[in-house]
Amino acid sequence: MSSDEPRRGRGLPEHVRRLVSEIETEIGDEDDLSPGPAAGSNGRIETAVREILVEIGEDPEREGLRATPDRMHRMYHELTAGYHVDPDRLINDAIFEVGYSEMVVVRDIPFYSLCEHHLLPFFGSAHVAYVPDARVIGLSKIPRVVEMFARRLQVQERMTQQIADFLMERLSPKGVGVVLEATHLCAAMRGVRKPGTVMTTASVLGLFRRNDKTRAEFFAHLGRPAPGA
Repeated sequence: MSSDEPRRGRGLPEHVRRLVSEIETEIGDEDDLSPGPAAGSNGRIETAVREILVEIGEDPEREGLRATPDRMHRMYHELTAGYHVDPDRLINDAIFEVGYSEMVVVRDIPFYSLCEHHLLPFFGSAHVAYVPDARVIGLSKIPRVVEMFARRLQVQERMTQQIADFLMERLSPKGVGVVLEATHLCAAMRGVRKPGTVMTTASVLGLFRRNDKTRAEFFAHLGRPAPGA
């Protein structure tokens, strides 16, 4: 299965279907997600969470933890909703023929994702640029593309590449540049325990890779020198 194919499955909980729809159409406020037990639950996540709580020496039946397995079930479905997003619905014919050939840059797109190694969050900002080849994409679509790939179990390097590849494939521009800057809680809370550390990854395709001037212009928009400049 390619990186941009949705993992369509039956029986998604209603609140996850709503979140998938938001990513495909309009990223909105998630605070109004319906409370209560997770719809469509088969109980496996809840059982696993209870076993983890027992393993670390907790009592899953005490008041503060009694609803935690259900909360975890809902949370993991929400944080991985990107697997179920339909890329065609996300784009929704928002690619337009325009006689514009200069660089388009969308900076400081916030994102939150889960590191696949420890299931701890990493979060930060995405910066995306492309040079059109007679076609441009609606401005709101780029943050949604970032959201689609962020709401999966990820490593930052792969997420960076997936965003760039997706835009290159769907838009057929002269080139694409993507930079992600993120703080990883797996480095801040455990292991080396270095809070404040920021990881930066970049993917440059087409003109951004071939042309030093184009690449330098992109990094200048981000307020930093281009690598090797």
